[in-house]
Amino acid sequence: MSPERPEQRQSGGYVGMMDGSRQDASGRGSGAVAAGIALSRLSGLVREILLRSVLALGPAADAFAAALRIPNLLQNLLGEGSLSASFIPVYSRLLGEGRREEAGRVAAAVASLLAVLAGTLILIAIVAAEPLARLLAPGFEDTRLDLTADLLRITTCGLGLLVLSAWCLGVLNSHSRFFLPYVAPVLWNVAQASVLIAALVGEWSPRDAATGLAWGLVAGGALQFGAQAVAVWQLAPELRPFLGRTLGRGNRLVADVRRRFGPAVLGRGVLQLSSYLDLVLASMLATGAVAGLLTAQVLYGLPVALFATSVAAASLPEMSRARKASSVADALTVARRRALFFTSFATVAYLVLGEPIVNALFKWGAFDGDDGRAVALVLAAYALGLPAVASSRVTQNTLFALGDTAGPARIAAVRVLLAAGAGIAVMFPLDRLTIHAGEILSIAGGDWFGPLAEGIRFGSPDPHLGAVGLALGSALAAWIELALLTRRVRKQLPQVIGPFSEIGAMGLPAAAAVIVALLLRWITHDLPDVVTAVFAVTGSGAAYLGVAFGRGLPTASELTSLRRRRSDTDTTSES
Repeated sequence: MSPERPEQRQSGGYVGMMDGSRQDASGRGSGAVAAGIALSRLSGLVREILLRSVLALGPAADAFAAALRIPNLLQNLLGEGSLSASFIPVYSRLLGEGRREEAGRVAAAVASLLAVLAGTLILIAIVAAEPLARLLAPGFEDTRLDLTADLLRITTCGLGLLVLSAWCLGVLNSHSRFFLPYVAPVLWNVAQASVLIAALVGEWSPRDAATGLAWGLVAGGALQFGAQAVAVWQLAPELRPFLGRTLGRGNRLVADVRRRFGPAVLGRGVLQLSSYLDLVLASMLATGAVAGLLTAQVLYGLPVALFATSVAAASLPEMSRARKASSVADALTVARRRALFFTSFATVAYLVLGEPIVNALFKWGAFDGDDGRAVALVLAAYALGLPAVASSRVTQNTLFALGDTAGPARIAAVRVLLAAGAGIAVMFPLDRLTIHAGEILSIAGGDWFGPLAEGIRFGSPDPHLGAVGLALGSALAAWIELALLTRRVRKQLPQVIGPFSEIGAMGLPAAAAVIVALLLRWITHDLPDVVTAVFAVTGSGAAYLGVAFGRGLPTASELTSLRRRRSDTDTTSES
């Protein structure tokens, strides 16, 4: 593990440490993940539109949303995130070493253990549906509470299928098959959308529609798992369910997966707790804070999923197969700079163009310009932490590949505590600020460090800015988490360059994007928001890419060379 030589440095502050074929493979993998996620998110948006058309915001919609919370929580705890930390590194390493038979035994054992664990939790949830419903929604009256319990018994049945789908994702990713596992949730959404269309055509009652939707969720889970299971069987026909202990070395490998799995589940649980804690804190603010926070999170989550999660997921198998620490460090550098390249532009777009973007998507019906400005400010506060979140995702996966799951879990707990503390410190003062007719006004009187009086908190017709405080707390905690993760990974990989030099390399392209975005926003300020959003985002994106390419930043060069190769391929095909 010798430190890099000066002559290895390239322009833009990056290190040319990976050969072209490995970079291309990694880039194709992250592109496949991003494409799958994009299609999945789009189908989910269609599902949400149909859901609101059928159930609106009525009692049945409340019951269905509450009934999804336990399955979603358990899926997040046992699913992709935990398996990425525990199973994929072990399985990918065995495949990389040519020990396919041992890899198959480990994968089969893990699948069986997951099936038993998920089955036990499903049984408990079905038997204890009523007390769980009361825990989830203590404010529901008897009718909604009974419907929630009934729906919970159905939706939880799909949990095992979704957990096993996550296992399939781990196997497919380890074999460098990225698109299918991330596009498979489209089937989950399509099954539910089909039920909702039938409910619209058949004019079902809200209760019947909610019940049918719950069964559609189970059917969608079966389709999602089935499509991936077929691909897994084709790739690794030797995999068979196995409940007993594997022999010899395989036994220790399964134990290694179990050892990693516990801290990974703990880390995922901490992150889930963070999202619930944000909603609890937002409920103490003026009316509209919860909705504003959730709306901003939808947009904030897009670049995280498309560019950070996709790059991190594609790089994990490669890191796990690497036999040299220097190779892991190389993969980290390439993956991190890719994630930073895209999320840095998303940060600029949300900071400068957040308001026209929000208005273009949501400004219809009761959602007015003041609401759009409030959500845009929350989104801008979240965006301040985007580069840190992107770098942290890749750094976490590097630690997972090195066998360290406990460290990221502890750091995640620190992040949650810091975000909550910082958010509480500023959310009440900011809740004294409200937007009326496009202007930010201050509410006079009262204690600035406590909740508003109930008459103002529940009766104010204008949006308040308390949710901005929670978003700022999240952004601050994200940067501290990145610093802690970087320090931890450099203990094992001292040759790793810190992320801040790479973030600094994005400064000039980001500045060019800001200037062009402001100019285009000023030119189109009298036009509809959708026109401003499209022209300003496109123009500033072109400026960002052009300056980055001119400075020789590797990711920009990769994008242009990819387009050139595709053009050459098309020309060859035509000839």
